Amino acid sequence: MLKKEGIFEKDGTLYVRGIEYINRVANVLSSKTRLKILKLIREKERDIGEIAEFIGQSKANASAQIKRLEDIGLIKTSYKPGQRGVKKVCWTNIREVRIILD
Repeated sequence: MLKKEGIFEKDGTLYVRGIEYINRVANVLSSKTRLKILKLIREKERDIGEIAEFIGQSKANASAQIKRLEDIGLIKTSYKPGQRGVKKVCWTNIREVRIILD
């Protein structure tokens, strides 16, 4: 299926090929906090404030965790109107991560 190295998403599966990319994904998934975030946003779209409250951290810390997940393609984010300005919302359609070792 995949001939080159990298991180690719198809139909709710994140495919990872190549030592550098496998290492990046494994590093991000090694955090209990980030795994909690993934579980939470699998249920439905959430904003940073909801995520911060759920993980018991500040919005700044939650944003840093979100950025790590977003950088490897595990979640997507966008901005929507909020009560005071805009709010960043997060969601994921990833249900599976496949690591290709060849």
